[in-house]
Formats: sequence, C-alpha cells, structure tokens
Amino acid sequence: MNHVTVQLFARARDLAGSDRVTVEWSPGMTVADLRHSLGEAYPRLKALLEHSAVAVDNEYADDFVPLPPDAELALLPPVSGG
Repeated sequence: MNHVTVQLFARARDLAGSDRVTVEWSPGMTVADLRHSLGEAYPRLKALLEHSAVAVDNEYADDFVPLPPDAELALLPPVSGG
C-alpha cells in the first residue's frame, strides 16, 4: 500500500502537532476516505474534519473526488474571526 501526505493548516496543524501528516493511500480512495483515514490515524482531528475543506492539487474538492496517487493534498479548517 502507498501513502499520501496531507498538508495541514491553522487549527489542524495545532491538533496534529505537525504541518504535514501521512496516511495510507489505495486505488479508488476518495476525499471522504481521506477524511476517515485522517480521523483514525489522528483522533484529535476528528471533530474538525467534518467542517474542514480539502484541496486536491490546489482545488477544493468534494468528498466524492478520487485521489490520484501523487496528488498534493491540503486540509483547510474553517477560519474564525472578523
């Protein structure tokens, strides 16, 4: 099985303790699968995942979007403030 690296920003970075994390990747994996894998591997991120955007190759992606094996991935939590 291969792995993908996800760049984390803001609160996600704080909760994971790193600006990048790695999860297992398999053919046919979607953004929804990525969210699930991140929640399993990094339980502190679980509550934040459902409210965060995911970017695949610098484009926001819905949960059904498949992940290419060499994709650039980012998790972007909601921003608060005014």
